[in-house]
Amino acid sequence: MSEKNIENREEDLGDYKNMSVPPLKTTLQWDKELIFTGRTSEGYEIEFDANVQWGCRPTDALLLSLAGCMGIDMVSFLKKMRADIKDFRMSLKADRNQEPPNYFKKVEISMDITGSGLDHKKVDRAISLSREKYCSVYKTMRSDMEMEINYKLSEPKEE
Repeated sequence: MSEKNIENREEDLGDYKNMSVPPLKTTLQWDKELIFTGRTSEGYEIEFDANVQWGCRPTDALLLSLAGCMGIDMVSFLKKMRADIKDFRMSLKADRNQEPPNYFKKVEISMDITGSGLDHKKVDRAISLSREKYCSVYKTMRSDMEMEINYKLSEPKEE
């Protein structure tokens, strides 16, 4: 697929990205000790627990949010580039500042993408679009955060 066709298809992504333009509204309720329940305006819940016994750490949720945002972008872009995605997995590892605040200094992302119609040019373009333009979670994080992304492409297994 030519670079021009990829850019034309990228315009189609504006539809789903523009849906998130209104202000986001969430609530957080303290339950007990250092345990809180967050609720989205749609009613989805996530539990936060500083001791990681009843829920996740807020930093884990942030890292998963980064993965979710980039994953949604990647699958959307690759499908628009006519790739047939069968499986998409991401593993993330984050190094944090040793002194408070313990912000993310470096995030390493490993992607395993299985499908047909995939090539390095398409995946590199999808990563670039997500990082540079569309992933609001990445753009919300520190500008000095280092990010390393690698990926492995696989063809679907014959059945």
